[in-house]
Amino acid sequence: MPVTKEQMIEHHIIKRGIKDNAVIKAIREVDRKDFLSESLAKYAYEDGPLPIGKGQTISQPYIVAFMAEALSLNKNSRVLEVGTGCGYNAAVLSKLANHVYTVEIIDWLAERAQKTLDALNYENIFIKYGDGYKGWPDKGPFDAIIITAAPPAIPEPLKEQLKVGGKLLAPVGTIRQELIMLEKIEERKYRQRNLMPVRFVPMTGQAQKTDFDIPKDANDAADTY
Repeated sequence: MPVTKEQMIEHHIIKRGIKDNAVIKAIREVDRKDFLSESLAKYAYEDGPLPIGKGQTISQPYIVAFMAEALSLNKNSRVLEVGTGCGYNAAVLSKLANHVYTVEIIDWLAERAQKTLDALNYENIFIKYGDGYKGWPDKGPFDAIIITAAPPAIPEPLKEQLKVGGKLLAPVGTIRQELIMLEKIEERKYRQRNLMPVRFVPMTGQAQKTDFDIPKDANDAADTY
């Protein structure tokens, strides 16, 4: 028997520790089914990633809610998302923030997400086709940056586009990934926390061609650098 939206919210969002009422409301208002193909619609409210084509996935609802809550967004927040995918995560973020700017490296996915979001009348989401490694400097600086595919380490251009006091959330790693929260304390000074082990698709493009200087071991729970 298919899982209902309310069952998903009760069992996989609230009971797993999501407490922010605004995040719970956003998950309730954004119908995951709208971002899936007709053949996968019956699985929309199961708490797992689902394929959206050519090796790409829509994230599980719990991870979407967890990341949204961790960013502590408000109605004045300006958010950059790297990795639009089908547009579901951006739609959830748009309920919590003022503007969401999202970059997608796969042209057909960017086009598909744009059509879906336009059809659903989302007016505060702006999509750009391109390599998210470079962010969207013309629209920054940002109060929050979220990366939805895993780079080997956090790209420097994204750190530079984060406001002082802002948060950057990213799955980081290759074989082993950790969800990392980076808080910008002052210009060129950051506090890093590892939140949980995760598994995301790899970030492609420039992220795979750059020699990163990874400042701290992946096992470190919290550090400033």
